[in-house]
Formats: sequence, structure tokens, C-alpha cells
Amino acid sequence: MSSEAFSDSSADPPISGFLHSPANPNGDGLVFTHGAGGNAKGALLVAIAEAFCDAGYYVLRCDLPFRQNRPSGPPRPGDAARDREGLKNAIAALRSRVSKRLFVGGQSYGGRQATMLCAEEPELADGLLLTSYPLHPPGKPNQLRTDHFPKLRIPGLFVQGTKDPFAAVEEIREALKLIPAKTMLLAVEGVGHDLGFSRKPGGKTAGKILAAFQEFFLM
Repeated sequence: MSSEAFSDSSADPPISGFLHSPANPNGDGLVFTHGAGGNAKGALLVAIAEAFCDAGYYVLRCDLPFRQNRPSGPPRPGDAARDREGLKNAIAALRSRVSKRLFVGGQSYGGRQATMLCAEEPELADGLLLTSYPLHPPGKPNQLRTDHFPKLRIPGLFVQGTKDPFAAVEEIREALKLIPAKTMLLAVEGVGHDLGFSRKPGGKTAGKILAAFQEFFLM
């Protein structure tokens, strides 16, 4: 397994991140991105990328355009459409390296943008991996971010901590009923929105996510 900085400034928006190339490719690939407060170097992204790469996947963990423009701080309301375009470009870049299926997803905000992109253009990916989906703002359970769920036509694995203030496990389970495609929910006990990665490396959690992913997508 190896990883290297990856960029393409000719794309608009440009692509910037890290490419993990497996020693024994299985033909599949994963584009994975970060949340509103993070970047492609986050511990969760690194752990997931390494676990998947060890299992044979090409993985591109990428910075969304808003993060390329600002090293810190959350995205602005007007950033979302361009962030989705950046994610679309990253998918196209990895597509040329894989011979079989291509998956896309992300942590929190990044995962939400992935779902919105695939609701608009379902042919872009074969499946979704969403960690800590931000179903609603903390303390505001009526402000659901699910308007696009009925348009999702590709399968998705959702990973949620049981102490996540952005969505209780039962809230996610109920929201998944809106998605016409196949879904699976992996609950991670005792952790919040960061899935525990801010306190420890999280290697075991990444392994559990990989195992659930492989089971769900019938590897």
C-alpha cells in the first residue's frame, strides 16, 4: 500500500488530496471527503483510506473546494454547489484508475454533499459510504436534511455514533425509509459525531466499517 499527494489544477474546481494505491487492486475505488470542520488529513479519513486500501481499493481522500480556499472554518451556504462539482471532478479522476465499481462518500457535511450529488446524478457512483450523516443541526430535530433522499437510487451504508447530536440512531433509521435504494445502518456504540477518532486512532472502527461495507456490497 502507498499514498501520495494528488492534485489536478486543470479541473474546475481543482482536485486536491491524497491517493492510496493498493498493492493488490480488487478493481474498485472509493472517493471519500471530510466534514465542515475538517480536511483530507483528518484521522478518520486516513484510517478509512488505509483500511480500504489494504483490502484492495484505490482510495482518493480529497479536500472539498471550500477547504482548498480556506484552511479553517466551516463552508458558507453558497459553497455547497461548488463543493459538489469538486467532488464530481474527484470521482472522474479516480474513475480512470478503477476497472470495476466506484464508491463515493464522506464524513458529515462531505457525506451530505455526496448524497445530494448522487441524487442529482445517480450514474456517477455505484454506492455510498456515509459516516456521521448530519441529519439535522444539534438540538433541532425538525430541521431535517432529507429532501433529496427519495431521489437516491444507489445503495448506501450509513455509519452513526450512538451519541451523535446531529442524529440519533433511531432518527437515522427512520430517515432511511425515505430512500428507495437499499441501505444499511452501522451503529458505533458510545461515540459521537467524530466516531471517536479525535481521542484515539480508531483503527478498530475503520475495520468494522470496512467489514460492514464489504458485507453490504457483497464483496
